[in-house]
Amino acid sequence: MEESKSYKYGIKSTLAQCWAVSGVWLLQIELGMQVITSTIVIGALENNASRDENEFLTITSEEASWFGSLSNLLTPLGNVLSTLLLDLLGHKKCMILANMPCLVAQIMLYFATNVKILYVCSILMALSIGFMSAPSLGYLGEVCEPKLRGSLSSTMTIFYYVGTIILTMLYSVTKQWRLTVIMSMVFPIITIIILLTIPDSPMWLLAKGKHLKAHTNLRKLRGNVSYDKCENEFQEMIRYNMPSNNDKSHQKENTNTWKQFFKPAVLRPFRLMMIYFFFKNLLCGLPLVPYLVSIFNKFGAPVNVEWTISFAMFLSIIGSLIAVFLIPKLGKRFLTLFTLSVCSVCYIIIGLIGIYWKNAQSITSWTILVLYLTTIFISSTGITPIAWTLITEIFPVKYKNILCNISSALFYVITFFMTKYYPEFSNVVEFYNAFTICGIFGLFGCIYFYFCLPETENKTLQEITAFFKN
Repeated sequence: MEESKSYKYGIKSTLAQCWAVSGVWLLQIELGMQVITSTIVIGALENNASRDENEFLTITSEEASWFGSLSNLLTPLGNVLSTLLLDLLGHKKCMILANMPCLVAQIMLYFATNVKILYVCSILMALSIGFMSAPSLGYLGEVCEPKLRGSLSSTMTIFYYVGTIILTMLYSVTKQWRLTVIMSMVFPIITIIILLTIPDSPMWLLAKGKHLKAHTNLRKLRGNVSYDKCENEFQEMIRYNMPSNNDKSHQKENTNTWKQFFKPAVLRPFRLMMIYFFFKNLLCGLPLVPYLVSIFNKFGAPVNVEWTISFAMFLSIIGSLIAVFLIPKLGKRFLTLFTLSVCSVCYIIIGLIGIYWKNAQSITSWTILVLYLTTIFISSTGITPIAWTLITEIFPVKYKNILCNISSALFYVITFFMTKYYPEFSNVVEFYNAFTICGIFGLFGCIYFYFCLPETENKTLQEITAFFKN
């Protein structure tokens, strides 16, 4: 969707867009819960670690690595399914359907009696995560004004971390992972109820030839303004949508989608997105999430691990809130370079301290823990929320749905390999050397983004697309 920067609808429009995006935010809470579920289950069951005397299920370290990473490997299947159904059903219905595998997985986890059931639950969560990615990202990118798009997109990360902290705090209180999982079922149910109340994307309705309904929904999204108030924006939307729907030559081009990947306007942002996802994963700690219990234990600080994980998620929420205000002020390019460089330096210092400063164990363990928590906080103010904001902005409208899906799918493939093989990598190079190596690679990432990452903040979608064409 393309909008002019001059549109000014007032506070009612902002509130209406926040309500529409609330369904996306709730999906992000579910996403955070599903991702952190593996941390709770592995921490409770790996090598008979459960403190619940009634728990009978145990898993080995190898089984834990599969359970923690399998959801990332199968997430692309959910992306494929949503790609096939998105144009047919629209963003709203697809977001509602994304809740179903999550509900089934939560029920199965509660009654799980063996490792195979855990694997099935991981697969179901993967389908849910993959299925929600493109519809939610596409919906958010299409219903928001340019002045709100960056801020509202960056808030997605806040709600993701809200989901993680809700689940970790529940577990810290209940001490029973099964009870914690079954209590979390309330969120997909609430999400479905909220999603039933939001309007479909006007852009999707235009693509289906439903002009009157599209205009009505646009008026709702702009605070129930008058017909004439949003007429200029609606005509802008029609013109922007025209190449992918009314121009026969463009329709003919779209029959060979893969060929279009070699056009600069598609290939360049796609390549940038993949490299961004790699360095985000490398320095934000996402592949380490399933192993946080054992990682914090190796740091050696005398803390309650469960509450420390909750505190780490709380820091991520604070960082994400700060990002909402920093992104419009400082821009995505500066924040990317700053947060990536700080996280890289912290990782290098963690590694060096862990290897060479072992005399003062108490000081060392606390210093390392603080540095690691610093990387979680700093990454949540920049590279983590910006990654998911960029994906809603940099792709041409004709290929946005499929490229959002493909990019999301490949992100989870990258996450799978980093998560699955982190234990092996850590054993080969030694625990603290793994941090040093990741930090050094992160500095190379800073150099790449300095030369190749454009500033997209407060830019229209046409301006962003034009940059990658040149």
